[in-house]
Amino acid sequence: MDTRISPHLSKRRWSTLLTAERPRPEGVRSRPNAWWLAVGTVCFGAFMGQLDASIVTLTYGSLRAEFHTSLAAVEWVSLAYLLTLVALLVPVGRLSDAHGRKLLYLYGFAVFTLASAACGLARSLSALVAFRVVQAAGAALMQANSVALVTTSAPRERMRTALGVQAAAQALGLALGPTVGGILVSTLGWRWVFGVNVPIGVMALVGGHYLLPRTRARTRVARFDWAGLALMAVATTSALMGVSAASGLAVPGWGVAVLFVVAAVAGWGFVRRQRRAQTPLLDLALLRVRAVAFGLVGALSGYLVLFGPLVLVPVVLTARGTSELTSGLVLTALPTGFALAATGGDRLVPPGLADRMRCMAGAAVFMLAPAVLLIVPLTVAWLVPVLAVTGLGLGMFTPANNAMIMGAIPARSSGTGGGLVNMTRGLGTALGVALVTLALHLAGGGGSQAGARAAAAILVAASAVAIVSAWLSPRTDSAASQPKL
Repeated sequence: MDTRISPHLSKRRWSTLLTAERPRPEGVRSRPNAWWLAVGTVCFGAFMGQLDASIVTLTYGSLRAEFHTSLAAVEWVSLAYLLTLVALLVPVGRLSDAHGRKLLYLYGFAVFTLASAACGLARSLSALVAFRVVQAAGAALMQANSVALVTTSAPRERMRTALGVQAAAQALGLALGPTVGGILVSTLGWRWVFGVNVPIGVMALVGGHYLLPRTRARTRVARFDWAGLALMAVATTSALMGVSAASGLAVPGWGVAVLFVVAAVAGWGFVRRQRRAQTPLLDLALLRVRAVAFGLVGALSGYLVLFGPLVLVPVVLTARGTSELTSGLVLTALPTGFALAATGGDRLVPPGLADRMRCMAGAAVFMLAPAVLLIVPLTVAWLVPVLAVTGLGLGMFTPANNAMIMGAIPARSSGTGGGLVNMTRGLGTALGVALVTLALHLAGGGGSQAGARAAAAILVAASAVAIVSAWLSPRTDSAASQPKL
């Protein structure tokens, strides 16, 4: 018998391997708590994404020194990543709903891991920013599917618990980021900040292949909305470039104004396009659900408050002579509080408390904490408890807010919904970075008390928006208000 495989058959097998989701082994699929294995695997991506987000801010000082540039220029190591992430999350979520969330999630890990290695080898700031764009494309493939994979894997009655575990993994990445970043920058140098992603990515790829379930409910996309993608990318990029340009880049005032005008026009064009397109990038019916609309506003505000201090604290402390390692250890208080509340919050509040009330209580806590920074000096002794309390409030707020949003979105659109959630998070993160940098710049210097006060005021205002958005959310269970798509 001829056992040779024809080239055509071999090519088809490779095509299937690269384009089709592989089932989990029977021994994994048949386990009673197999959904926990899927959630745990997704936590690798949650951990990795937030580790990278928080660890990079510790490199700003070293990057400025090595490449002889300004804080506003170095800021683009973060902003280029965030802008790409924000632009791609919703379209990737849409494609994932059609082609498979597991498949695109694993591709995301591969791209992210390879790009992380390239970032560590970059020889110029422009090359580093370019590799960060590629890294963000991989992160978009992961993050657009992470919430969807959790909500479609976990039983409905355990959704908030599963989302809390995922949020705790994010918090763990945030918690370790400043500490690990401070150690690496102080000892081995900033390049190892990106290299640390590589072994985690390899482990996650192997785990995802064997432990993640295939996509069951899909929404086919007849024609991809490239025009909508372009308009959304132009709107978000122009808006954040405008904020960044005002933060110290050599851009004239009229140029900043043009960027904001372009952002407004492109945003209006995107909404108009989505209303008329046969297969829109974003189904605006989702945004007409109050739990989704106000939940997304809350998510943006919460992540602005979460990431604002990650820029503020190391810039202020290092400008006053504090080492990167000490700054990183101080920052650890925020995500540690986040992790404690996200995993143990259900034990501290009445079990029947609605997600809306949990959001309001959490937002009230993380509004009071930065308000303290308006009246006390930014010393290590004050920053540690303030950041810890901020994290506790965010850890109570975020899982409940995510459960409220995803509970109002049908399973077949969970990838799009997850992309929306993560796009909003990315916008909040980018605004946290950009607005805090702007406040520090306008106050005349990174280490000034006036700049720190201005940045704290921004965090208080964002917290107030989160409280209002939770208050305006529906009082009934969000699952009852699912849109008829």
